[in-house]
Amino acid sequence: MKPGKKRTACFCFVAVTWATVQQSHHQLFSLLTKLARCLCWFLLIRAQTLMILSRSSVMGVRGLQGFVGSTCPHICTVVNFKELAEHHRNQHPGCTPTIVVDAMCCLRYWYTPESWICGGQWREYFSSLRDFVKTFTTVGIKLIFFFDGMVEQEKRDEWVKRRLKNNREISRIFHYIKSHKEQPGRNMFFIPSGLAIFTRFALKALGQETLCSLQEADYEVASYGFQNNCLGILGEDTDYLIYDTCPYFSIGDLCLESLSTVMLCRKKLCESLNINVADLPLLACLLGNDIIPEGMFESFRYKCLSSYTSVKENFDKKGNIILAVADHISKVLHSHQGEKKLEDMLPLGPNKALFYKGVASYLLPGQKSPWFFQKPKSLISLGKQVVSMSSDPECKQGVPMCIDYGSQQGLPMCTDPESNQGFTDPESNQGFPMCTPPKSNQGIPMCTPPESKQAVPMCTDPESKQEVPMCTDPESKQEVPMCTEPESKQEVPMCTPPESRQGVPMCTDPESRQGVPVCTDPESRQGVPMCTDPESRQGVSMCTDPESKQGVPMYTDPEFKQGIPMYTDPEFKQGVPMCTDSKSKQGIPIYIDPESKQGVPMCTDPEIKQKLPPGADPEFKLEALMCTNPAIKEDLVNMEPEVKQVTLVSDPDILKVARADHVQAESYLVYNIMSSGEIECSNTLEDALDQALPSQAFVYRPVRQRVYSLLLGDGGDGAGTCPTVKEWFVYSGNPLRHPDLVRPLQMNIPGGTPNLKLLWLNQEPGTQARRVEALLGCFDLSSSREELQAVENPFRALCCLLTYLFVQVDTLCLEDLHAFIAQALCLQGKSTVQLVDLQLDYIDSRAVQLGSLLVRGLTTLVLVNSACGFPWRTSDFMPWNVFDGKLFHQKYLQSEKGYAVEALVEHNRSRLTRFHALKSVVCKACAKENRRIVSRQHWRSHQPGPEF
Repeated sequence: MKPGKKRTACFCFVAVTWATVQQSHHQLFSLLTKLARCLCWFLLIRAQTLMILSRSSVMGVRGLQGFVGSTCPHICTVVNFKELAEHHRNQHPGCTPTIVVDAMCCLRYWYTPESWICGGQWREYFSSLRDFVKTFTTVGIKLIFFFDGMVEQEKRDEWVKRRLKNNREISRIFHYIKSHKEQPGRNMFFIPSGLAIFTRFALKALGQETLCSLQEADYEVASYGFQNNCLGILGEDTDYLIYDTCPYFSIGDLCLESLSTVMLCRKKLCESLNINVADLPLLACLLGNDIIPEGMFESFRYKCLSSYTSVKENFDKKGNIILAVADHISKVLHSHQGEKKLEDMLPLGPNKALFYKGVASYLLPGQKSPWFFQKPKSLISLGKQVVSMSSDPECKQGVPMCIDYGSQQGLPMCTDPESNQGFTDPESNQGFPMCTPPKSNQGIPMCTPPESKQAVPMCTDPESKQEVPMCTDPESKQEVPMCTEPESKQEVPMCTPPESRQGVPMCTDPESRQGVPVCTDPESRQGVPMCTDPESRQGVSMCTDPESKQGVPMYTDPEFKQGIPMYTDPEFKQGVPMCTDSKSKQGIPIYIDPESKQGVPMCTDPEIKQKLPPGADPEFKLEALMCTNPAIKEDLVNMEPEVKQVTLVSDPDILKVARADHVQAESYLVYNIMSSGEIECSNTLEDALDQALPSQAFVYRPVRQRVYSLLLGDGGDGAGTCPTVKEWFVYSGNPLRHPDLVRPLQMNIPGGTPNLKLLWLNQEPGTQARRVEALLGCFDLSSSREELQAVENPFRALCCLLTYLFVQVDTLCLEDLHAFIAQALCLQGKSTVQLVDLQLDYIDSRAVQLGSLLVRGLTTLVLVNSACGFPWRTSDFMPWNVFDGKLFHQKYLQSEKGYAVEALVEHNRSRLTRFHALKSVVCKACAKENRRIVSRQHWRSHQPGPEF
């Protein structure tokens, strides 16, 4: 990204080192060794950085990463974390310097093992993470790690685009392996499957605070850094240049030995672009980001470029486009800021709501955007009617005057209360005359109807901002606005509900003698009385309850165009449709399912006393920006309303536990299933051309289906009433245009399926056994419970997974089983250095896919274990304890060549005994499921071979 600065830093280091050598000749050898290591580190990190930039160029704002590196390198400053931490402690005594780490951006930087194709070098990776953490903690810096917890709907299209691009890269990787029988170069590097998931648990095992987001992690990272006065953010996403938060540091330029990296300064960026920090969200959306597609404003950007007069010939096209758009913001949009709305200055069209949402997504808690705050323009010209200035005795200021054509008298003109200037009709560009009522002593505008030719007072409709005539109510003696009834063409009084601020015609209730607002039925063309919906603050039609003889509001079913009585929650003032209980004959609120368009009775949470649809999460408190930030309301009036999250599980205690485990990164996918019913899984190293091995998405789907039944069912044996779950899983042939709708699968557990309160909240002694039964039931291995429970740790979970795999995939053979078991046993006695030095004869494409398949199985174990209340220790199925990619590949190649079992376990008698014991457990468990594992030689010769 910044080759000049990195080369300078490296050359400086060389010069200093050489000077030191001259002073002390006897240290020559050790210093040269260090220098060689530093240069090797530099070349490796530089290669990683270029690769990161090529892959992360689509992350965040389009084109901004390259623009910063080529056009504005001065915004990048080399800093040292140790010095920054010391300065932070001096400025904030007693406060520990804290860096917020966007872990998803750092995965490529952390994965330093040379081998990445075989399924992951997990021992090496764990060691790399330990060194990373230790380096920061040694100088007194605290690290907070954030991981993506879910994909927001606005970013789903971008997520899909990246997954499809990864598919193409994986195809090239397998083509290279088959052609060269070796691992591709680092330029084709692809992170091992499950890296993000297992990194969470590795960091937690290292004692680090690790959090999983409830939305996109970048917002929570920026928000945490902003609210907690953090030292900075460590990541690789240009969105952190847009957020107005703490400083942003590049993980791609981090030198761990010296703790130096590059800080990207957003203020310097704004100075280069001649815009304000508050303008950066607007710039980001006009350029395109993860929410706004890049092509949405392509023509607008080229229009800015065509009118940009300072095009730099030495800059690339994208760089000039960024400069042109920033120049348009600075010169054009700023000149109209405060007097025009964005949709009046930009070609938003039908994308207005999405654009405003994109800009608002960068606003952190408590922040406001000046582009959402509109004030009336200071009006100076009042037209030809202004003839003189009158002195207002209250404010002692001059007030414009006009001539009333009826009375031929001078009348003062209206004054805008905000700008203290004369008010002008925005359509006619003319001022309104005023009259002064004797009670209020305040001037109000007047108009002259063409029929009466007499001036009548006016008031301003707060919603439409238009002036409407008024009449005097004979009872209250107060002025009320009037409107023209379309049928009779006569002026009738109006009432303005304080909530909706919209004037509506009134009729007189014959009983109360009070005015009641009315609306016109579109079918009968007749007026019907209305009441005000306290939630939407809009008028809704009413019907008369035959029992209470009182009016109740109605909800219009958009499907059948019929009115349905509504129920108003007395606490939350929210109107919801009702249905009548056939037993109690009482109205029950219902929830309209947006997909089926059918009403579902609502339940009441006893703790929070809130009417919720079945499965609503009472813990979820979605603070929509347009609700928490009043300045946004005016421009977001036409945006799609923020919908409160409707969860699939209604028990608040269970949801609270699931949410806490999710945030603390203790579980995997459980809260996503229970809250939104939607999950995703990224790419896996799978050969799309190998039809013999199915995708992991299908192999482990039955397990997930049973988990859905456990999490979304009512504790019974039936899964038919459970809702479907939306799965965004990547596999060959899936275009990802829409999710797979997957139904829960009934579990076969002795004694029935236990409920979640028993599994999660019950601490009685017998509960642990029920948890184990549930876990084995998810893999449909309840019949092998005793055999699997007898296996020692950490091999119990591995045997469970291998049994399931060999039952599901009938193309797996005896040699595959030998390789899986042998590598797990040999791993226990090997050091990290031994694993690093392990060399492979060649790379086999099938072994690559088998390694990824097993690792995805380990992530599935994480899901099942957390869903069942953690019956097994999480460490027992962490890959650094049971799997190593190169070691498995070695055992696979040896097994394919016909090596004896003694050679596979490296002639260790203890391992040989355990090998046969583990193999026996798996083979017997498979036999109970009518699966006989045979040798590959049996398939090739088509002759009977050894069976187990």
